[in-house]
Amino acid sequence: MKDTTENKTFSRRKLLKGGAIAAGATAASTLAAPAVVGQSATVVKMQTSWPSSDIWMDFARQYVERVEQMSGGRLKIDLLPAGAVVGAFQVLDAVNDGVIDAAHTVPVYWYGKHKAASLFGTGPVFGGSATTMLTWFYAGGGQDLYKELTQDILGLNVYGFYGFPMPAQPFGWFKNPVTSVNDVQGFKYRTVGLAADLMQRLGMSVAQLPGGEIVPAMERGVIDAFEFNNPSSDMRFGAQDVAKNYMLSSYHQASESFEFLFNKDFFDDLPEDLQAILKYGVEAVSTSNTALAYDNYSADLKKLQEEHGVTVHRTSKEILDAQLKAWDAIIPELEQDAYMKKVLDSQRAWVERVVFYELMNAPDYALAYDHYFPGKLKL
Repeated sequence: MKDTTENKTFSRRKLLKGGAIAAGATAASTLAAPAVVGQSATVVKMQTSWPSSDIWMDFARQYVERVEQMSGGRLKIDLLPAGAVVGAFQVLDAVNDGVIDAAHTVPVYWYGKHKAASLFGTGPVFGGSATTMLTWFYAGGGQDLYKELTQDILGLNVYGFYGFPMPAQPFGWFKNPVTSVNDVQGFKYRTVGLAADLMQRLGMSVAQLPGGEIVPAMERGVIDAFEFNNPSSDMRFGAQDVAKNYMLSSYHQASESFEFLFNKDFFDDLPEDLQAILKYGVEAVSTSNTALAYDNYSADLKKLQEEHGVTVHRTSKEILDAQLKAWDAIIPELEQDAYMKKVLDSQRAWVERVVFYELMNAPDYALAYDHYFPGKLKL
């Protein structure tokens, strides 16, 4: 019997090259025919880790719009919500296996493969923001270290690009206000990644759940408190219906960005200009995502207060100090892994240099805000 796997040797790249040869022959015989006539679009099957109603799906849609416009319709993205093909935490495996071509997610969702995944967005906070750490990824050696983890250590058939530096994530939602570490002792708390290790150091037990499972878990008493990410996402999945105290400011996830994953074979088989559009489209959408986030997050925070009776608090200095001390205890444990030590050393060196400039150069924005809007800040 003939080996049926023989046909699998024909890659998308070979098909594209074959199409180019055929197009060239057609052009030679029909002088006025445009090169793009009859050219079908390449469909990119992309699943996110978010429910269809989440604002992060809106962020992903912005990426789709930009890629399709920049490619002149040669790329079409079939954007799917979490669960359409695989679960929210399974998109990396699906991209690696070619079940989907791409994913819009965060690296902490594949933390179970290697704890170092959490260092690319939800690791220790040495003083840098998400913007600081996104610059580390692209200019400070982070991208090479990410490639080493995904391709060399884990042997994954993926490329990953980072975009949209997220505002620091709130400490989260509580039924009653918490002001001290003693207040959270014994809580069952939802978070993900190394933040789970951090919160356990503060005396809480942790459940790592996708966003869509948080409110039902709170309603059933599986958890006592939780964080997800931002006022818009939190409000859309009904956080205000199960808790009324929203604690802003935390060091548990203060430097995260979106991860845009692509199957390596699929990506390599594309023409170079389409590869560039998918890659640099991530940089383009970072700007539009940031604008959409600041517009919606601030408006929805106000709505939570005025329409849903939520009390907004700033997390106490005692709890923030305890978080830093918890990171101090976790870091030496992480550094027992040689690769993770290399990543942490790289991040520390970047933050020490870059944030010195940032902090020394930045004026006191809180002072200016209080000058023009006196009494609103309660720091």
